[in-house]
Amino acid sequence: MPELNGSLFQQQLLEGEYSPHFFAYYYKQWNHYTMPYHQHNSTEIMYVISGSCAVDVRSVSGNEERFILKRSELIMLDANVPHRLIVDEDNVCRMLNVEFGFTDYAGVAPSLSRLAKEEESLAELLRNPFTSLVLADPEEVFHVLKALVLELDQHGKDGGSMVRLLFAELLLRLSRLRRERLQARQHPSQLYVRRAIEFLHQNYDRSIQAKEVAAAVNVHPGYLHRIFKKQTGCTLTDYLNLLRMEKAKMLLAQSEIPVADIADYVGISSRQYFHLLFKKYASMTPIEYRNSIERYSWSDITRFSDEK
Repeated sequence: MPELNGSLFQQQLLEGEYSPHFFAYYYKQWNHYTMPYHQHNSTEIMYVISGSCAVDVRSVSGNEERFILKRSELIMLDANVPHRLIVDEDNVCRMLNVEFGFTDYAGVAPSLSRLAKEEESLAELLRNPFTSLVLADPEEVFHVLKALVLELDQHGKDGGSMVRLLFAELLLRLSRLRRERLQARQHPSQLYVRRAIEFLHQNYDRSIQAKEVAAAVNVHPGYLHRIFKKQTGCTLTDYLNLLRMEKAKMLLAQSEIPVADIADYVGISSRQYFHLLFKKYASMTPIEYRNSIERYSWSDITRFSDEK
């Protein structure tokens, strides 16, 4: 296979089989520091864990652009892009950095080309070159990036299967965040609804009020109600109830949790209300639903035995 440089934007990555190779990975706390302009033949991710900083990026034409990064924000810099870090005199910035390129494919983790064929957001990222990309992270990237660096600390630059799997997840999450940012610029209401749905999926197991969901996505409750109904066809309450009933069905069918306790698992404090709600959505009681699943499973086993 042809030799690669450290850029993400190479046609070979979309056509051949390559794995990541890491040049540097570290935590660093910066205090009143101005870094000289420099560049390197690797893609770099600089993630702000706490504090804030400025990153100056110089284009091919010599123009400079400054990015101010705050906590839970990151900048991705393509290979050979001149840049520098600046931390003000009265400021402290703690960062997590990773620098990587690519080498011949190794291991069991999917290559970039295979990932891009399955994940359109990654294909879009790799086909649209940039010198720098700034993203706000809802702490999805940070946990993967942290796990990746810890794994590299233990196993070295070439790492192993876990390193390559974490790197694949890192790029997928970055590409999805990038797509989400682009879509939010064009249709901000879609982002609010998507974030609201994510919040419901993460918190359905406890009592939730509409104003709490709205606060989580930083919009007024009345506005969220209108755009949620318009985009999903149902209210927040209806969506939450449907989600809870689907989870209840899964627990009734796939677990041995007592029927009386299922209500608590899906965030409904009243067992009587849970039974009424379940019957409304499933047209049978929770006990009847579990019994129907058990009968169906037993009939499958019996039929399989008869066929043999």
